[in-house]
Amino acid sequence: MNRHLRHSCLALVPFLALALAACSSLTNNLGANAPESEDAVFATSPANIASLTDVVQHSPRDPQAYNMRGSVFGQAGRHQEALADFNQAIAIDPNYAQAYANRGLVYRQTGKLDVALADYNKALSIDANYSTGYLGRGMVYRAQGNALAALKDFNKAIAIRPDNAQAYYNRGLLYQAQHQHGFAIDDFSTAIGLSNQQAEPYVARGLSYIAVNNFKNAASDLDDAVTIAPQNVQAWVSRGLAYERLGDKEKAAGSYARAMNIDQTSQTARDGFERVGGKVGQAYQTF
Repeated sequence: MNRHLRHSCLALVPFLALALAACSSLTNNLGANAPESEDAVFATSPANIASLTDVVQHSPRDPQAYNMRGSVFGQAGRHQEALADFNQAIAIDPNYAQAYANRGLVYRQTGKLDVALADYNKALSIDANYSTGYLGRGMVYRAQGNALAALKDFNKAIAIRPDNAQAYYNRGLLYQAQHQHGFAIDDFSTAIGLSNQQAEPYVARGLSYIAVNNFKNAASDLDDAVTIAPQNVQAWVSRGLAYERLGDKEKAAGSYARAMNIDQTSQTARDGFERVGGKVGQAYQTF
């Protein structure tokens, strides 16, 4: 039996406070702190939205046109406009699984987990082999604290699409929350192998390495994370912790200082900086 599936019956234990405060979910191939790619910037640009609006106006009965524009509105954080487009796509085609899943994503991102769950359930009732639907529903279950249901959905998403980096990442977060760090590291490693330009899996794997006292590998992962996403506060804080555990107070202080420069309200960074003897106004080596 697959070792991941063997652990699908594990009870949820208390979350790793540091890890789950750190790790956000990957959505639409971008994490919350990931740098915007040129493609992403173009997709949400006024010019591209105007172009998509032109398509909608020329094809007002095409649900795909509304779904496409709604996806871009969602990516741009224009949630009400996104919902309006997904509603219209569904009104035209009530069996449009992708529109339900995309609407569920917007509801999930805005904290409306119950209606998000209903939309993912509808999408999966239309298409039982929709990997993205299982991933999204699993993320809702994880947000609701239903770890076993989430794990089952992530397993299903991976079975359908073995190249689904987001599913491996999110399943890794579940294992991490259960202190199953070996399994978590395996899943984060697979996610990185499939999509190595996302900072979050490196941060998450680094935290699991810290949890098993492998501080050297943790520091290496967190070096990669801050290189990919230099404005990611959690990556810098976690890197500071890794170097602190390695006894390198210079790099630890430098990492905590970078985190404080990005977010002056980060108490975790401030506490770490003081813990390693950091002095305000002093320059520190970070690499």
